[in-house]
Amino acid sequence: MFARTRADIAAIKERDPACPSTLSALTNYPGFWAIWWHRITKRIHTAGFVWLARAISQSVRHRTGIEIHPGAVIGDDFFIDHGMGVVIGETTVIGRCVTIYQGVTLGGTGKERGKRHPTIEDNVVIGVGATILGNITIGHGSKVGAGAVVVQEVPASCTVVGIPGRVVVREGRRVETVDLHHEDLPDPVVDMFRTLQHRIDRLESRLARDEGVADESGQSAFKSHVAETGEEG
Repeated sequence: MFARTRADIAAIKERDPACPSTLSALTNYPGFWAIWWHRITKRIHTAGFVWLARAISQSVRHRTGIEIHPGAVIGDDFFIDHGMGVVIGETTVIGRCVTIYQGVTLGGTGKERGKRHPTIEDNVVIGVGATILGNITIGHGSKVGAGAVVVQEVPASCTVVGIPGRVVVREGRRVETVDLHHEDLPDPVVDMFRTLQHRIDRLESRLARDEGVADESGQSAFKSHVAETGEEG
């Protein structure tokens, strides 16, 4: 228990530069207490006391703003930063060294039974307000950008942005460590509009140049006609 507590505190200090001390990690981080209470409710849920486990988890939700279903499976070194509005569904599976921010939802897509929530593999970072729905897998070392809505599988070492989520591979570079810069992600929609605007600018420039050449040719022909005939009309 003490080893796991030390690991949780170390994860907070490593990933949140605003944490000044061990005391602060223990007293000022609702994510820390939400995770610890989940470990207790998980044991109660596994023992068959489903109602009691749910009742405790709802009490923890009221105190921390974080709702973790007792049935969820969560690995070591899990860090919830701030945490308000986080929802983790019953059949969610979370690997090691995962970081999520406030407003994240790991939810289902309907009333189906069985595995209906996401699987988050090791070293994944999920940005503010992101939503991941259904029985899909977010691969090892991937990042989900703030506000993204992901409903399809994500391979390892990718980034996901947009609604619906689009996968963007970062030049084949693998993400092996915790990377917290989830706000610095490419936006494929913006990139597409920039490309279109660039092409439009080129076409307009070419059109203006062609019209200028046509005007010069017309003026030259007019001057030649005047010189030959002495008429301007």
